[in-house]
Amino acid sequence: MIIRWESEHDYVLVHVHQDMFGDWIFVRAWGQIGTAYGGIQHALAEDYAQAMTWVSDVDHIQRLRGFSRVLETSDDTPEARDAVRQLSLLDAR
Repeated sequence: MIIRWESEHDYVLVHVHQDMFGDWIFVRAWGQIGTAYGGIQHALAEDYAQAMTWVSDVDHIQRLRGFSRVLETSDDTPEARDAVRQLSLLDAR
């Protein structure tokens, strides 16, 4: 699952997925739209329910900050592949 929120200048992106060991990984990336400024954080969730609680928390915070949800998709769509590619660029820095 990939979810993206945007404001006028900034974005937050969350990617929740299972790794090859079956563990649930929660990735949160943030930055300024159109720039290389930003960061990325990875967290290991105890289970899917905890990862979804973290997604709910991020959604609540971003909406309070005036961000709008602009993308919510599964991992197997072209939009998801593009979003993961963007995460890889942040992770490489």
